[in-house]
Amino acid sequence: MGGNDRLILAVSGGPDSMALMLLATLWAPERICAATVDHRLRPESADEASYVSEICKRLGVPHVTLVPSEQISGNVQSSARAARYTLLAEAADQCGCSLIATAHHADDQLETLLMRLARGSGVNGMAGIRTRNGRIIRPLLDFRKSELEDICKTAAVQPIRDLSNDNAVFDRVAMRQWLARSEPPFDQFATNRTASALADAAMALDWMTERLAEHRITSDKNIIRLDNKDLPKEIQRRLLLLALQQIRPEIAPRGEAIERLMTDLKASKTATIGDILCHGGDTWLFTPAPPRRHHS
Repeated sequence: MGGNDRLILAVSGGPDSMALMLLATLWAPERICAATVDHRLRPESADEASYVSEICKRLGVPHVTLVPSEQISGNVQSSARAARYTLLAEAADQCGCSLIATAHHADDQLETLLMRLARGSGVNGMAGIRTRNGRIIRPLLDFRKSELEDICKTAAVQPIRDLSNDNAVFDRVAMRQWLARSEPPFDQFATNRTASALADAAMALDWMTERLAEHRITSDKNIIRLDNKDLPKEIQRRLLLLALQQIRPEIAPRGEAIERLMTDLKASKTATIGDILCHGGDTWLFTPAPPRRHHS
């Protein structure tokens, strides 16, 4: 973070984000503004955004409420997250803020690592919540939630309680409730060290893959070729994703889907993923799949 960076704080009104704002006002009040995203998913969300605005006014922090232009649909948590970060990025640009600060903390990190372990995540997934991801920073990863709640109590700021955070239909809430029942022997700093080490490993693998791609991935018209010989499986997997993205930049197959594709390609089979035709062998070939014929 540069010496003159301005921050936009993502403040929902819960104890975590309220504590983030309180700490930021002690750090550099002239370099912060706050934003609340009203997803319009709950009847009380507009009142909550107004409440945050009042607290910000009391603290002398500029505040803006952000509302998605389209109704959240599909996978609600995933769609809401995508909309939230898009809105925050746009607001940061408008407010002249180079960075976006969120209130993820040590308990969130532990929940994330255990959730991804349960899903069978690889190195990137097990890197957990990054301290920084592009312009997004998470300065509270060394704080426990209980510490953040104490900060709000000391400042006589009453945080909002979102009842959806108690709904065990969501994976994170279920994990949180399991942790609360089980008295797990996890240390927050050790957990963060593990996540940080895996994040470093993921960055090193990305660095290596990008350099290998310059020689291992070639293109000729609509054909992408990947020379995968004599490479570790994880490097093959990463190069495979880069090769697929040269045809469809938005494609991001994970888990079993990418494992099945690699198995087929190593067995010299032909497979399709999305609308990409993939040919196995010593050199893997990728082309846009021909359009399907419509039978009348």
